[in-house]
Amino acid sequence: MQPAIFQNRVDAGEKLAERLLWLEQSQLKERDPQNIVIVGIPRGGVIIADIIASKLGAKLDIVVSRKIGAPDNSELAIGAVMPNGSYFLNQEIVDRRNIPLDYIQEQARAQAKEIERRLTSYRGTKEYDNEFDGKTVVLVDDGIATGATMLASARWIKNEQHCKQLVIAVPVAPGEILTQLKQVAEEVIVLDTPDPFIAIGRFYEDFDQISDNQVKEIMKKYGYKA
Repeated sequence: MQPAIFQNRVDAGEKLAERLLWLEQSQLKERDPQNIVIVGIPRGGVIIADIIASKLGAKLDIVVSRKIGAPDNSELAIGAVMPNGSYFLNQEIVDRRNIPLDYIQEQARAQAKEIERRLTSYRGTKEYDNEFDGKTVVLVDDGIATGATMLASARWIKNEQHCKQLVIAVPVAPGEILTQLKQVAEEVIVLDTPDPFIAIGRFYEDFDQISDNQVKEIMKKYGYKA
């Protein structure tokens, strides 16, 4: 069994924050420290994003994406839906399984409703109002397994929210996902890439489930009406 790398998400967040101090210095040179937005993927990623935002004196936000599961296997991600209802597909799987467009669109609509519910619950609104436009966005989670959620979130922020610079920062991820991440982000920071990977929770001593209330309390600290 592989040994744990991090005590908990706070420990992981502190270690990631150390690797991101260069961002604070670069923004100070531009005399605009508020030009950085740390974006956590709920729920676990919000704990880590809070640590980083506190260390850098940056804004905090979240992004919620929901996977579209295959018709015969809901755990198999064929794509992911974003807050504005747009979706990204793993076209190779869609084509190989001959998944009909009607099914994809129906699932996308259902997941978009759940995304709206979560965003309203966590941040008070589903609207972003160009929050990331022209900013340096640091997209954070507590780890990457398949990469579907992270890649979909990164593409949405990069392509549809028009950020100036996208940084992906996670404590742990499989090495084979790095190439795909680097195709989307200007900078990718992964503290450890164990092999074999198996599961994110294996690399934490404490990987307890995070509750909605924990996320809401963090969001309230940053002025959101959760």
